[in-house]
Amino acid sequence: MSDPQSPPSEPFVGTPPDQPHILSLTVQAKKALQWGEELCTKAHTLSSNSAQTAVDVLALDAQVRWMSEAVLDQLKFAAQVAKNIEQKRSELDVQVAEWDAIRNQRSDALDAILESLGVQSVPPDFHIVSTDSSPFGSQNPSEDEDDTTPFGLPHSNSNPRQSPTDTIRTRSPMARLQEKRSRRMDRRRWKTLRDFVDERAIEDLLDVIETDRQDLEKCLGQTSDYPESLAETIDAIKNRVPEEVELPSFSTVFKSQEDISVKMAEQLHSLVHHYHNMQDATHDFEAGEEFLDEDLQGMNADAEALSGIILELEEGVHSIETHGEVLSTAKVAAEERLDAHQLILKDLDELGEIMSDILEKQRLVEEDAIKHLGHMHLQLEPLAELHHKYTAYQHSYNQLVLELARRRQYHEAAQHIIANTITELDTMVAEERARRSGFQAEYGQYIPEDVCLYIENLPNRWTISTWHDEPLETLPEVEPDLIEEAKQRTCGVEMGIGASQSL
Repeated sequence: MSDPQSPPSEPFVGTPPDQPHILSLTVQAKKALQWGEELCTKAHTLSSNSAQTAVDVLALDAQVRWMSEAVLDQLKFAAQVAKNIEQKRSELDVQVAEWDAIRNQRSDALDAILESLGVQSVPPDFHIVSTDSSPFGSQNPSEDEDDTTPFGLPHSNSNPRQSPTDTIRTRSPMARLQEKRSRRMDRRRWKTLRDFVDERAIEDLLDVIETDRQDLEKCLGQTSDYPESLAETIDAIKNRVPEEVELPSFSTVFKSQEDISVKMAEQLHSLVHHYHNMQDATHDFEAGEEFLDEDLQGMNADAEALSGIILELEEGVHSIETHGEVLSTAKVAAEERLDAHQLILKDLDELGEIMSDILEKQRLVEEDAIKHLGHMHLQLEPLAELHHKYTAYQHSYNQLVLELARRRQYHEAAQHIIANTITELDTMVAEERARRSGFQAEYGQYIPEDVCLYIENLPNRWTISTWHDEPLETLPEVEPDLIEEAKQRTCGVEMGIGASQSL
């Protein structure tokens, strides 16, 4: 069979009327019919292929749509997992922020009480060199400190064997007294309550707390980029999902091919009719029948029309093929989208494995972070305890100043009473002496000497001393401004001490 696209080997033209070649025209009609049949067969095949291609396009498109929906559903699930991870991290961030707020509150409160301690002066008589004397440990012992007890009482010498020359070898009492007075006059040399605070221990505690906070930040930093990286991966896969495309109008394609096929069938029918006529003319010619010029001219005209019919059939085949290519293009596009989905499915499998690892890592990080936060909350308790301790320390010192002022007032009142009593007793004794002298002068000369010998006794003189001759109490000198400052600081502090315990 010859190529349907190639033209017939001989031209479809008739012979002149003076040289009729009926057989040649018949052969031309046969070849034209055979060529037309081949073209119609090809058109039928193309139409059938188009129908099968349309079925394939619909199947592929349905598969692509189903896979697109499945992929999008999986991506939605992955996005929800990423959102849950971010939400859990947000909850941890809230807990960490709460811890930071508590730490800042307690640190600020501790700084405030330390600053308050730093501006409250302590007279030199109130402290000694030994760090053991302070309930908080003195960090900065000074050469200016003397041997006194924590709040001003003289340090007794328990060693009776100490030589009196020790004082001479070191410093004379007058020099020590002069230096002590000089130090008291210059308040710039006075210590403050903060000097008795172990700030190094506080700094060590704050360093430990800060180290724990940094460790927690490193722990949380292990998964900090998980939500963002998951979102980026999900968006990348989502952007690769093929977009829905509009399929060609199958009805339009089939209707066009059908119309062309009907027209080609009509043209093929005309070729068959012409070939049958030429066969009849050949039989008549062989039988000796002579044809008129009009008949020969009609045969030649029909033969000349064969080329146009064949050309129309070829154009019809081309049109059917063009409509089929529309469906073939749609099929190729659907196959490409399906291949893209195969790659996306591989990416989804990898994403699923990655998400499993991420969820396991996130779980471990959450457990570690919660455990770490619990430990860090315990680390904040000493800050509250220190704040309460130093608040009570300052309040107790202020109460000490007021107590010493009260004791000094009591001491002075007692001494005043004792001095008045001694004066009154001395006056009474002098009066009694005068009366006894007058009695003796007036009546004594008449009383025998052996009668009431004690009548000549003088009245007793009186003295007042401490119980069992205890040494007199020695109190440090407290300046009036320090007493006034202590009064102001103690106003309402009892309530503040109770509140400090809840920090």
